[in-house]
Amino acid sequence: MAHRIHQEITLAASPARIYELLTDPGEFSRTSGGAPASIDAKAGGAFSLFGGMIHGVNVECAPGARLVQAWRVKNWEPGLYSLARFELRPDGDSTRVVFDHTGFPEEQGEHLEQGWHANYWDPLAKRLA
Repeated sequence: MAHRIHQEITLAASPARIYELLTDPGEFSRTSGGAPASIDAKAGGAFSLFGGMIHGVNVECAPGARLVQAWRVKNWEPGLYSLARFELRPDGDSTRVVFDHTGFPEEQGEHLEQGWHANYWDPLAKRLA
């Protein structure tokens, strides 16, 4: 489980807006094409995304700055969680998202790397366009 994903993307909104889109269940659902989402946006709060396919617990919630989640896919081995870290950095009128994902099964790396673009970055960019 040593594989690591590091991605950086610039999105056309403030860090506060990006944080809201990642942590407000209604906003997340609208961004993801209507897939059900439940998010308790505080440290220790549980989340369930994409109709329960992804779930976990928020480890750190720093509005407008950082979100760290113990994150897992529904069909992973019970008790296996990875760590997803979203760092939100102001970049003019936009936000540079510095994203790191660690601790997932190595054979999942390529699928997850593509999934972050298809299920997070591309829908966020489209929603903010």
